[in-house]
Amino acid sequence: MGKVKTRFVCQSCGYESVRWMGRCPSCGEWNTLTEELSLPRSSFSLVPQGEARVLPVSRWEEERSDRISTGYGSLDNALGGGLVRGQVVLIAGEPGIGKSTLLLQVSDKLAKSGKVLYVSGEESGTQIALRAKRLGIDSDSLLIYPEVNLERITEVVKREEPSLLVLDSVQTVFSEKLESSAGSVSQVREVTYRITELCKEMGIPAFLVGQITKEGSIAGPKVLEHIVDTVLQFEGERFNFYRIVKVIKNRFGSTGEIAVFKMTDRGLEEVPEPSAFFISEKASAPGSVVFPHTEGSKPVLLEVQSLVIPALYTTPQRRTQGYDPNRLALILAVLEKEAKIFTRDADVFVNVAGGMSVREPAADLAVAMAVVSSKKEKQIPPDTVVFGEVGLAGEVRAVHFADVRLKEAKKFGFRRALVPSGVKIDIDGMDVIGVSHVSEAIEALF
Repeated sequence: MGKVKTRFVCQSCGYESVRWMGRCPSCGEWNTLTEELSLPRSSFSLVPQGEARVLPVSRWEEERSDRISTGYGSLDNALGGGLVRGQVVLIAGEPGIGKSTLLLQVSDKLAKSGKVLYVSGEESGTQIALRAKRLGIDSDSLLIYPEVNLERITEVVKREEPSLLVLDSVQTVFSEKLESSAGSVSQVREVTYRITELCKEMGIPAFLVGQITKEGSIAGPKVLEHIVDTVLQFEGERFNFYRIVKVIKNRFGSTGEIAVFKMTDRGLEEVPEPSAFFISEKASAPGSVVFPHTEGSKPVLLEVQSLVIPALYTTPQRRTQGYDPNRLALILAVLEKEAKIFTRDADVFVNVAGGMSVREPAADLAVAMAVVSSKKEKQIPPDTVVFGEVGLAGEVRAVHFADVRLKEAKKFGFRRALVPSGVKIDIDGMDVIGVSHVSEAIEALF
């Protein structure tokens, strides 16, 4: 017998080396390289087998373009109109957030029109049946298959030919072709490739549940997110009622879309109007302002809160929840130099209510006005929304989707908007105030 060859694979990023190293040169993590057998790489095309046709783009037919509803209108909209045949969706989130509950409810809704195969590598069939009973799910078309062997799962999928496949979770499944344990980089990559190829060939949409690391990123190699068609992030506090499904990647629709759900004793219930949810408990106090946020095609009204209090220590605190602290430091420096709003001797806290994370620069002006409101202890009019990017010279820059943001604000009764002066939009029944500098915005509000 020939000598068995081994390699060392980083369990964080998938980097391979012929020798062990304490620190991965690719991702910089320590003690993540583990020894695995060197086996021939599997070659998967991720497309249906057979000879491919070479045709102009105008002559290609839209094959399998019909969408399959998940049973939740908001989730369908977030996915771009529903599931596409052969689409592989990776959904990830904190343990106990409700991923399995949501997928079991989606499986029940799709089982009314076809056969659904729910493969579980984390729970027994009895455990899943108990949850299904609690959720009021009782369908003969919903098949539960507790299994972690990839080859057996593949055989069952080919035999049953379901209309939907759910794999919970991809980190618990292993292939007999590899010697490494389940959850390793090579196993996760192999399982995802094989399942994706099978779904593309048979035209079956699939949900793959992905575990996450303690840093909050999806466990496994980065290639995992590249293989699948759609990546959903399940966010929200475990002890809060509300959950947010956010689209991180989508080959069949836009990214940044969200779907909001409420956790009840009967499972997850969709919230059709996210804006109403996020501003339903808006604080009527200084330091609070409404910001029309958008990443996808649908805007969402969010409440941005700020608290400015005298610092207890020599170095003042700068803390944020749902907002970039580096961006906050920039805004505070601009306010001090351009508007004479001094916070160098104060602790500044910024929070985006509802558990959402805002990264777009359009929130700059809203954060700045919330800080000024708390500093001056003057309330911003409750019927006012604020958005705009703030530059280092204090200028207020235009942002995208201004018309969509204003229409959403008017829909929920807001009658005044503080926007960049470059926005030339007239909304009936709404006072749109254009400002070109943060000092003008402060004068207009206070």
